[in-house]
This record gives sequence, C-alpha cells and structure tokens, in this order.
Amino acid sequence: MPDQPDPVGGTAAQVPPADSGPRAPRTRRELRAAEQAAAASKSKAGRDLPAAIAVGLVLLGAVLVGLFWFPLALLAMVVVLAGLGSWEVARATSHVRTAVPLTPVLLACALLPAAACFGGLQALGFAYLGSLLLAVLFRIMEGLKGASASIMASVFIISWVPLLLSFAVLLLADEKGRWLIASMLLLVVANDTFGYIVGVLLGRHPMAPKVSPKKSWEGFAGSMLGAMVIGALCAQYLLQMPWWTGLILAVFIVVAATTGDLSESMVKRELGIKDMSNLLPGHGGVMDRLDSVLFSVPLTYLASHLIDWVTTYS
Repeated sequence: MPDQPDPVGGTAAQVPPADSGPRAPRTRRELRAAEQAAAASKSKAGRDLPAAIAVGLVLLGAVLVGLFWFPLALLAMVVVLAGLGSWEVARATSHVRTAVPLTPVLLACALLPAAACFGGLQALGFAYLGSLLLAVLFRIMEGLKGASASIMASVFIISWVPLLLSFAVLLLADEKGRWLIASMLLLVVANDTFGYIVGVLLGRHPMAPKVSPKKSWEGFAGSMLGAMVIGALCAQYLLQMPWWTGLILAVFIVVAATTGDLSESMVKRELGIKDMSNLLPGHGGVMDRLDSVLFSVPLTYLASHLIDWVTTYS
C-alpha cells in the first residue's frame, strides 16, 4: 500500500487498519498536537468548568440552608471547612520540607469559630492567642530541629484559615448578619463570574503575571462593575439599606476576593504545586474554593460596621 500523508505532518508508512484504534503519538509534533487538543478540551479558566459550577452550587446551597434554617449547622460547616483547608495547607508545606503539627492547628479550627459564636470578638481574640501559644508548645515538644519554620507555618495557617473564616460566625450576631453573609457570597460569585467573562473577552494586561498570569486588569474592572450592580441590588432588596451602601460593600469584597485569590496563587507557586488538593472536582482543593471568601469575610464584617457608622451620622 502506498504511503499516505500523516495528518499532523510527515508521512506514515501505512494507513492503520480501521479497527486498530488510535495510536499513541510518536513524534514531537504529534505530542504537541495532542497536548493542544487536550488543552482545548478544557475551559479557558484552566479547569473543568461544568464540574466547578456544580460543586460551587452544592456548596452555596449547603451554606444557605445552614444560614437560614440551621445556624448551628453553619457553625459546624465553618469548623469542617476550616479543618479541611488547614489540613490542605499543612500537607502542602511538605513540598518545602516543613512539617506542621496538625493537632494544634485542627484544635484551632474548632476553638476559634466556637469562641466567636459563644463569646464574640473578644473571645475570638483570646482563642486566637491561645491557639498560637498551643502551636508553639506542641512544636517545641517535638524538638528544636526545624522548629522555627514549623512554628511560622502553623501561625500562618491558623491566621489565614480558621481566624478569617470565624468572622462569618461573628457576622451572625448582627441584626442583618444572615443577609450580609448571603450578600457577601453573591458578591464573591459576581466577582468571579464577571471577572472571568470580561477577562476572557477583553483581558490584555495581567495584574500579576508572575503570580497569576490569567488575571487581568480588564477582568478586575469587570469584577468591580458587575459586583457594584449586584451590591446595589443586595443593599436595596436584601439588606433594606440605601443602594449606595451596596457600592461600598462591593468595593470591599472585590478588593478582598482578588487579594485572596492572588495570595493563594502566590502560596502555591512558592510551594511548587498547582492545586492544594483534589477534594473538589473542577476546583482542586477546599482552599482553591475558599481563597476569595477568606479575605472577604472579615472585610464584610468591617464594611458592615463602617456602613452602620456612616448611615447613623449622615
């Protein structure tokens, strides 16, 4: 049988029989074409978008159910998410040969939200300091070799995950706390959605190319404008507040969510990993879903008090 042109360049000795199945790529050009085809099958976001949307909706639904019908279930969810996220970060530090004692970190994940729930902001502060002290004592008892890096990693994880997430529990004490949390979640979703759409269509100028090459200033502008619209609607119809207060909340959330996303990307690049874990299909790990939320929660708490002060004295 005469030689036939190869579909990706060059010639093949023979056309393979119809029932022989696809053959493995053998040349560099074929390997490159296969990689490009695989990349094209994924979304421009670099992840399995349908799976990511499904997981996001399930998590959002679970949070809203706990928020409006079972408040203690929300507390339990905060503890579980903080524990999983902290475990992922502690596990990831092994890539740079830093061992983090899990016991004090996981204790902090339970202690901090509980303190915020039953004692408020002051109790949360005392629980945070106690958790840091406990982490130091646990590590010292294991020996001094590598203790400095291990202690700093423990302090970082406790401060990043359970402490920031515990502000969601503090928000529940507010008269409009449930609606504030719901509005925050909607604004985080708006930040991701509008940023993704505008970034894909118009993104030309990366915000931090060495940290997150796909995040652009155009996408950030899209996030800000879209979130401001959603924020104004949330203020008017959910929070029963002047529409312009929603603009303040939106600015806080977009800045916080973007900072949280970039911060996690920076940590992952420093550790040399792509995802924190593979617990959530389409997302990677729990921290890959919480990155925008973690910074947004305390900023929502701060913004709510600022808005109360402005509306009171205006």
